[in-house]
Amino acid sequence: MHLIDPGTAAEHVRRAANLLQSALGASPMAAGRAAGRVNLVGEHTDYNQGLCLPLALPHATYTVVAPRTDDQVRAVSTLATGTYTGDPATATGWAAYSAGVVWALREEGIDVPGIDMAIASSVPVGAGLSSSAALSCSVAMAIGALVGPIDPEVMLRATIRAEHERAGAPTGGMDQTVALFATPGEALLLDFADGTRTPVTWAPPGLALLVIDTCAPHALADGQYAARRSACDEAAAALGVPSLRQVEEPALAAVPDAWLPLARHVVTENRRVEELVQAVAAGDWAEVGALMTSSHESLRDDFAVSCDQLDVAVQAALDHGALGARMTGGGFGGSAIALVPEDLVQPSMAAVAAAYASRHWREPRFLRA
Repeated sequence: MHLIDPGTAAEHVRRAANLLQSALGASPMAAGRAAGRVNLVGEHTDYNQGLCLPLALPHATYTVVAPRTDDQVRAVSTLATGTYTGDPATATGWAAYSAGVVWALREEGIDVPGIDMAIASSVPVGAGLSSSAALSCSVAMAIGALVGPIDPEVMLRATIRAEHERAGAPTGGMDQTVALFATPGEALLLDFADGTRTPVTWAPPGLALLVIDTCAPHALADGQYAARRSACDEAAAALGVPSLRQVEEPALAAVPDAWLPLARHVVTENRRVEELVQAVAAGDWAEVGALMTSSHESLRDDFAVSCDQLDVAVQAALDHGALGARMTGGGFGGSAIALVPEDLVQPSMAAVAAAYASRHWREPRFLRA
């Protein structure tokens, strides 16, 4: 039971460069970095034109690149076996998040040559910590360093398109936005109705944000995520509004029963984002914790995207001194976060691990945000 070390940029770039040379016989000409993320509050709100408050992790993905004389892409990764070679427009699997970015940037009008690339990362894969967006955004950053400055807004559109159109994961854009725009020590208040991004200082005194990777299977392209997104669109259409962002809590009484729990979560989650930002500004960390826990309850009971491993991790952390805890990310597995006094980090980790062992589940992993 230990905390996953994010390592240093130099270490990861060196690993990627060595892999590029050994696997593809190429020498790196540029490198890019993009961080994983946790979401403090505001889950499944981004594609409903809502609010969310993500925070970049120190754990990140690094891509090194070299130009080719043709228009093809070759990609290798320390986290995957084999080499992808081919047209970036037809990339599938993990290569959709890497080679697919080359296709998407070209679609945005950027003159991108063929690319050899190698990837190294400290973001756990399948943990709901945005490893896919960290991958795609690190590729975009590396290509920008290679071909000349690329407008970050163009990078954002391209990385979202790669995930939507090449990987088939209809995410809402929060992950890519954080990977490209977040800075250390600040959360990023995102408003997907007007596109604004507002830094929020995150420095809880004497508290740690503990990330618990449940090691339960997590995938966004398996249909569950898309089904929730489609149902939210149907609920908005039934109410005659563009999105659930336009719905106030009293109006929930008019939502048909089939969509009421989903709509209730989105509407109340947007309110929780606003209240949590206010609590952070006031230094009311007990209220921050309470709002985090309330968010988890809504995701578990109304949006139905939690699972036993997430629920047990949250409860074990709360039972051992956490001010608040919640699942983070898309759900159906992945990770939870807990706001824990510094002196209770190790006891909280031990409590979660013991709860998992008693149920014969895979041992959880831990990070610090």
